[in-house]
Amino acid sequence: MIETVVRLDEPPVVANVGVGVHGPAGHTDVFRLPDLWQLHLYRYEADLAIDGTPHTIRPGRVSLVPPATTVRYRYRGRSEHLYAHLRLPATGEPRTVPVMQDAGPELPTLSALMLQAVAAWPSTPVRAAAEIWAALWRIAHLTPPAPQDPRDGPHPALTAAISYIESRLADPLTVPEVARAARISHNHLTRLFRAATGETVVAYIRQRRLDRARHLLRESTLSIPAIAATVGIPDLQAFNKACRRELGASPRAVRGAQGPP
Repeated sequence: MIETVVRLDEPPVVANVGVGVHGPAGHTDVFRLPDLWQLHLYRYEADLAIDGTPHTIRPGRVSLVPPATTVRYRYRGRSEHLYAHLRLPATGEPRTVPVMQDAGPELPTLSALMLQAVAAWPSTPVRAAAEIWAALWRIAHLTPPAPQDPRDGPHPALTAAISYIESRLADPLTVPEVARAARISHNHLTRLFRAATGETVVAYIRQRRLDRARHLLRESTLSIPAIAATVGIPDLQAFNKACRRELGASPRAVRGAQGPP
């Protein structure tokens, strides 16, 4: 069993959270995140090599991969996982955690925490970081789920719509489809998005796709075609135009840019 050392005395700095969709663009991905940890909660079966050491992915397994580690995924079809890319503190009490382990009875709680982080990330990244921090503590200790106090949050239909969008950024999305998933009317969905984000649903989807594309271009070595497919713009010419329009530069130029977006 490969283990890694983490420090959790301070909250992580979360760079991105979401639902990763892989497989449609090819059955193998090889990449690394030079400066970021990778937290993945899996929903599929696949093979994974971490710096050359093989691991088996099964539904309900969780991995925590250190920065600058090369990972090789071999998929068996469309594969979805919850992920967070983050920086952990360099100081604090060291804790040894397996790089890959079964979530076991913690799976429902970990899934809920990461889904809440996905839904909170676009509007409240601090809340998303708190959810990921809680997930990391559970992964480090594998304690039984503790009762959670009810907390205020956004309109349930808006949360459902955002979760639906975030989990399907790799797929074609329409406003009526999102409204059906949230169990509200098209017009009601539009009003909720206007009130919460100041944008239309279509503009929100476009922004989230390009936000994720920018993150993957800057922080990963994933190929540009694979990134384009992951964010739902598999046509490279269309992806190039979208990057130039929304990010102000071509995908290659965004990848080579320095400093914060």
